[in-house]
Amino acid sequence: MCKQLWAGRLVIVAALALNGCSGGRPPLNLGVTEGRLAPCPDSPNCVSSQAADENQRIEALRYTGDTTQARNRLLAVLNRMERVHLRQADADYLHAEFSSAWFGFIDDVEFQFNPPGVIQARSASRTGYYDFGVNRERVNAIRAQFDAPR
Repeated sequence: MCKQLWAGRLVIVAALALNGCSGGRPPLNLGVTEGRLAPCPDSPNCVSSQAADENQRIEALRYTGDTTQARNRLLAVLNRMERVHLRQADADYLHAEFSSAWFGFIDDVEFQFNPPGVIQARSASRTGYYDFGVNRERVNAIRAQFDAPR
């Protein structure tokens, strides 16, 4: 009986690990549509500066001066972070994938430079329901590094 219980738990852990290592497929709604990033789903594993729900809302990043310089500064911040892969870097939009240290779960982090002086942000887990605040913490860490004196 005890061996069967442990075997069942091992199967569950292995299935979670394999699912996480695959990272899941990128959502089809990534990017900018009608001038906005995709809305967050009803699950609590997403934050966005454009969210209507106060539990999912985060502040946008702000900058003064040239958009190109702000974009380059944000790219430098992202490039210093761990387990990040830049997927798209356009003049007004960035998409990065962050993988978790355990199981390799993927979070999609997006930035939209619109309107001037404002960088809209969205960070969402691809799989699962809860993220234990990881997406909010990540955007706040990015903001802190972006705002730090150079």
